[in-house]
Amino acid sequence: MRFKKLDLNLLVALDHMIELRSVSAAADRMFMSQSAMSNALTRLRDYFDDPLLVQVGRRMEVTPRAEAMRPAIRDILVRIEATIDAHPEFQPDQSTRTFNILLSDYSMRVLMPSVFQRIAAQNATIKINLHAQTDLPQVLLERGEIDLLISPEIFMSDEHPSALLYEDNYVVAAWKGGTYGDVDMDQATFETASHAVMIPPGTVKSVEASLLEKAGIKRNIDVQTFSFSVLPHLITGTDRIATIHGRLARLIAPQAELVTYPMPHILPPLRQMIQWHAYRDNDPGLNWLKSTIEDAAVQLDDPFTKPIN
Repeated sequence: MRFKKLDLNLLVALDHMIELRSVSAAADRMFMSQSAMSNALTRLRDYFDDPLLVQVGRRMEVTPRAEAMRPAIRDILVRIEATIDAHPEFQPDQSTRTFNILLSDYSMRVLMPSVFQRIAAQNATIKINLHAQTDLPQVLLERGEIDLLISPEIFMSDEHPSALLYEDNYVVAAWKGGTYGDVDMDQATFETASHAVMIPPGTVKSVEASLLEKAGIKRNIDVQTFSFSVLPHLITGTDRIATIHGRLARLIAPQAELVTYPMPHILPPLRQMIQWHAYRDNDPGLNWLKSTIEDAAVQLDDPFTKPIN
């Protein structure tokens, strides 16, 4: 198909080349030969009268013109994909569609097992790719590289619809056999103790770090990790404590021999959200998956309970 003498198939090729900064990698992704992709690049250069990609050292870089066009190209392709994927009905037990979900390992541990059980109960034949959280998840959503984003409310984009999945509180966790296995966890004790914390990839602070800072509560941090789900295990057998999600604590505490205490200062609950691209608002397949995830979230155990001892 052509529009103003431009073969629109070339936009797909250009999108991949801009993203991958590589003609050969783009060719592999589109199951084309490298010579065919090189020919596509030549035609694009002629049409736009711009080199688009240039060799810099051992890699290729995009020109300012190509970088400026990328959001518009992505917007066009996402609209087309949304139209193609949106069928009048969606039958999960007959579909081979692949869904991409971006989430943290906390959500993967707390929520996704229940989601997969519900998918299996419907004999669904879909495929799901779970992607690790990044510092700019909204960008991947905008580009259509992920179908759903599961993340705290503060990371939601104002440009796309979202819905609350569930709330979670924060608790203080300590090893049962350690110094803090049976104490009055007041603010002074909390601030004096050594802490293990999780630092999200590409960011300076986690959600609870920002909340504690806002509350004027300090932590003596001597261990940092990149994983929420491993954090509780890192304090087992030590005198360190950790601030973790209540739902995660209830799952892991028996394995890691932990006790939990209420926070010395009440923090606002974590509001875990689900977000999707505005163009996919009427996508039956995506709406089915969202409903499945929302049903699983409703059935989660209530973390707003007594401390685990």
